[in-house]
Amino acid sequence: MHGKMLIAYFSASPSRRTEQVAHRIADVIGADLYEIVPAVPYTQDDLNWNDEKSRTSTEMRDPNSRPALGGAPIDLAPYNVIFVGFPIWWYVAPHIINTFLESHDLTGKIIVPFVTSGGSSMGQTTVHLRPSAEGALMKEGRRFEMGETPMAINSWIAALGI
Repeated sequence: MHGKMLIAYFSASPSRRTEQVAHRIADVIGADLYEIVPAVPYTQDDLNWNDEKSRTSTEMRDPNSRPALGGAPIDLAPYNVIFVGFPIWWYVAPHIINTFLESHDLTGKIIVPFVTSGGSSMGQTTVHLRPSAEGALMKEGRRFEMGETPMAINSWIAALGI
């Protein structure tokens, strides 16, 4: 393991599953935590993927959509490895993840995505995120279940070779 590590995560649903997984990973590897917060929080109606007029449906149909960030900004300079966690939306990362990555100089950083999902796999998520992480090495991501053990997390970290 080299350098200081950060777990940056976006968790929009009331269940906060991605936040729970982020905390579990941070506890296991001793990383700092940072929540990626939208400038305008998502409501339950916004998150209704069955409604083609919902905010998330509209954002995800537009590949250039970049929802604004809210919350306190973070300086990524001290971090060598940045884990980025989010729920899978329409088989890719929510566009606020692109906003977050594109808002920072990631030159020389290692980016490791991790996701939560009700059933979707990672699919092409990592491939679609790479252009937003210019200058960084983006590792292949991993989908997490709620009951991940510290041993499973350690095995994943070891396999990343970081």
